[in-house]
Amino acid sequence: MINTNRFSSILRMYAGSFAPLKNRNLRIYLGGQAVSLLGTWMQSTAQSWVVWELTQSESSLGIVVMLNSLPLLLMAPWAGSIADRFNRRMILLVTQSIAMLLAFSLALLIQTHLVQIWHIYIFAFILGTINALDFPAQQAFIGDLSGMSQVRQAITLNIMGLQVARMLGPAIAGILLKVVGSAAAFWINGFSFMVVLLSIFMVRSHQQEINKHNGGRGQFRETVDYIRVQPRMIDLMVFAALVTFFGLSIMNILPSVADHVLNGDSQTFGLLFGASGAGALISTLILLPLSQASKRVGLIISGAAVWMGTFYFLLSRSTWLPLSMVAIFFVSLGAPLVLTTGLGVMQLMAPANMRARIISLFTMLTFGLQPLSSLFIGYTAEMLGTQTVIMINSLCLAAGALLMFFFRKGLRDWELQPVEKH
Repeated sequence: MINTNRFSSILRMYAGSFAPLKNRNLRIYLGGQAVSLLGTWMQSTAQSWVVWELTQSESSLGIVVMLNSLPLLLMAPWAGSIADRFNRRMILLVTQSIAMLLAFSLALLIQTHLVQIWHIYIFAFILGTINALDFPAQQAFIGDLSGMSQVRQAITLNIMGLQVARMLGPAIAGILLKVVGSAAAFWINGFSFMVVLLSIFMVRSHQQEINKHNGGRGQFRETVDYIRVQPRMIDLMVFAALVTFFGLSIMNILPSVADHVLNGDSQTFGLLFGASGAGALISTLILLPLSQASKRVGLIISGAAVWMGTFYFLLSRSTWLPLSMVAIFFVSLGAPLVLTTGLGVMQLMAPANMRARIISLFTMLTFGLQPLSSLFIGYTAEMLGTQTVIMINSLCLAAGALLMFFFRKGLRDWELQPVEKH
């Protein structure tokens, strides 16, 4: 009877994870996002392969990611404040429209065989600037649509769409690269933005008004001062930074893994990225909803980070495509547990008038590290070899997570308590 009750409780909890889909506005917006994200991952995969074909250089792959993520670091003091102070719907309409035009422009350059590596560098930086404004606005906009009582579930549902796209997009892009060329992925991504723009026009959101008199930097300092006295928020950011710097950076050199380590081609690259997407999708569909029933957030994110380090080590030793795909699949089970849990819990813990700013700071201290991690892994891969640098990163990730778990006693004992609705 106890086991049956426990199983029924798990089923009810799991079903409750999809409750935000009853919200018409959220359902429409997430549907548009899912289509747009599919195009985004197709373009990301095709762009990496275009860079590899143009340069055959791991450092060039790192530079592209660095330029794309550098604005997340530079603009954080302003991006969150802008998303808190101004209409988030209008911000998203502008950022998504510019991203659409960038996709079409790159598609045209590639289609006409005029593309050069400096084109991609410039477009990567511009798109990164747009994303730096878009990300905090988008994440807070999801909270505006769902309400704080369902924000963690809503963010998880958004990540589910992301992971479906991450699984299908690279696989489709790999086929397109082989059959019709890389430009097709960019054209498809451009058209996919039209769907998300339509969804933004269709929904109605509820954004809380705040005092606009303080400047962006003043509000950013206020946010930093708030987080400095929130040790669990600091822990979440440190774990996300570890996973970003030592874990996600490895994905930047997958073209080198496909070519130099596995002796494959663009389709091999697509399969590796697809395996990563499949693992992340399973994690988001099953593990994340189940983890939300547990209050032991510290235990979950620590275990997930060590898990990732272990399977990245396996990837560093593999020269066989099926084993590499298995390793990447299992790595990707852990990443959403760290990053999505961190993002959702940070929103739950944040004051209502500070949510976008806290998201922006979270982004700055995690994904904003990608300029450094991308350059680090690109250049060290060229000096030491692709497999060696993956092994080094895997050991650093696992060791960092273990040190956090054993030396941050509050993290080990932390149980997430219900928070007051804002």
